[in-house]
Amino acid sequence: MKYDAIIIGGGLSGLTAASLLAKRGLTVAVVDRSYNPGGSCGIFRRGDVTFDQGSAMLYGFGENGFNAHRFVFNCLEEPIDVIRHDLLYCVNFKGRRIRFWADVEKFAYELSEVFPAEKDNIRRFYRDMLTMYRHVMVESPSYTTADETDGKTALKSMLKHPISYIRFLSFLNKSAKSLLEKYFTDPEIFKFFDKLTSTYCYATVEEAPAVLAAVMFVDNHVGGSYYPAGSTLFLPGKLEKVIEEHGGDMFLQREAVSIEFEDGKPAGVKLDDGQVLSASDIIYSGTVWNLYGKLIGHEHSTEQRRTWAKKQVPTYPSVVLYAVVDKNIIPEDTAPIEMLIGNPDMLDESEVTVYILSIDDRTLCKEGEHTVVAIGPTFETWDLSDEREYQRKKQKEQERLINVIEKRFPGFEKAVRYAEVATPRTIEWYTMKNGGAVAGPKQMLGQHMFRRLHTRTEWDNLFCCGESTVMGTGTPTVTTSGLSAANALLKKLGKEPYVYQENMKNFVRIVEKPFTADRLYDGYDKASHAVMCKAMRCRLCEHPTCSTEVDIRGIMRRVAVGNFVGAKKCWLKNRVDLDLLEKFEADCICMTDKNDAVEIREVIHYLSGVNL
Repeated sequence: MKYDAIIIGGGLSGLTAASLLAKRGLTVAVVDRSYNPGGSCGIFRRGDVTFDQGSAMLYGFGENGFNAHRFVFNCLEEPIDVIRHDLLYCVNFKGRRIRFWADVEKFAYELSEVFPAEKDNIRRFYRDMLTMYRHVMVESPSYTTADETDGKTALKSMLKHPISYIRFLSFLNKSAKSLLEKYFTDPEIFKFFDKLTSTYCYATVEEAPAVLAAVMFVDNHVGGSYYPAGSTLFLPGKLEKVIEEHGGDMFLQREAVSIEFEDGKPAGVKLDDGQVLSASDIIYSGTVWNLYGKLIGHEHSTEQRRTWAKKQVPTYPSVVLYAVVDKNIIPEDTAPIEMLIGNPDMLDESEVTVYILSIDDRTLCKEGEHTVVAIGPTFETWDLSDEREYQRKKQKEQERLINVIEKRFPGFEKAVRYAEVATPRTIEWYTMKNGGAVAGPKQMLGQHMFRRLHTRTEWDNLFCCGESTVMGTGTPTVTTSGLSAANALLKKLGKEPYVYQENMKNFVRIVEKPFTADRLYDGYDKASHAVMCKAMRCRLCEHPTCSTEVDIRGIMRRVAVGNFVGAKKCWLKNRVDLDLLEKFEADCICMTDKNDAVEIREVIHYLSGVNL
């Protein structure tokens, strides 16, 4: 089958682009090597516990600020429930807990308590950055990448506040440090901001561009920090729902091995089983290294372009700890996201960001437990040639991360009920992020903004989005890159692009916290509610025991987020005699553990009544 557009990569940027194109009536196909869409944003389960596999510090859902997620869901007219955290996060710096309040003035006051000599400068800095941010980002909302910004629109916005715009643009090729030096002199406060930029864009203040830092320092305060109610399963799941409801196809567990060319232009995508999908246009959502080092044959690219891509400096490789702990070991005043700064003087392995999202979302684990996901840099060499040594290093890394967290939460080690570690090799295997560099190329001077992969490529029918592109790191930015890629294609086809309009109907609902399972499917009718709860019990096993011939986990994943059309399509692809479903239930892993299998037959029976 020939598609209007093929999207290579089912991360948030690719899913955003695909869902927006499908909404406009294009026939789309999404290809992703994983069995779950979402890339770094999604879940896996261990028993009854739900872990976020990666991206869970989510911005962009608020009413104000750079709210790309809200804009996209409003464009798609797809409802989603989200939890707003009281704090953006909390930074544990030199024995002090610095709480990042949504109110910028309140935060500036708290930061002044840590750096009293810089009190007036802190207030002046945040006041100036906030004013510029409102003038540039808030009063004239634009959900597009810098390389796709329309000149007339930009000029119109600039004329509203020319001084703020000129100042903002002057930061383009300056470092964040040069910006901070205009306000501060205390060396210790530079170390603090160093930790913020390393979190926001995986670069130091000397490396990070001032134009990005100026936005980052205030944006997250204005917009707030969020979490999808019920887990990050819902963020990619809702995008997939729109794709499949509008006739799109998901090719999961299928790796794109090359972009096929005809007459010197991209014309399709070859999959790992030899199948070739054809399309008039292609959107690539992946790393710059895989694009020029693997997917595009050397005969179709230049040595100069391949060398440029290869020289892009990656962010540091990461390691992730997933743990379940006794609930009482986590103090009541703990923020869902806590940054632990072990060494203020430099970036080392003691710098860990800890996510305890079960504080606000109680659907993730049992009542007496908390989930803990901790991510930080690793400077080990992760060689797979010696399996025994690899496993030894994994165990050593697990113990090290637990010890780091122990310093913030005394007794943590003894409170651990379950733990496992993902290494850079694990991250690369599941997300195709080269070397486990979770944020792609480092967003640093010399390879920032326009010096990164652009939305448009050498060919007028190949577009790019994702962390390797102009916007860089973070879920709102990759979402914006997906939106820009979709709009670039829509403009090429003479179709209406997605642009901000006042008084757009809102489809993002902020729910109260702590969020509990009994409120998970509020608003659905009784029958749908019941079947979604049944599907939500599926563990989405990497190696399913229920069936290898029918994608039961894919059906359950879709039903759990309300994607009944996609679930029925998935069932019809490889439907079997209904009598076999009883056997699938008998072989369900939940049956082994609890003698209480996922009710597969009930879910399939419900889907029989779904209209395609």
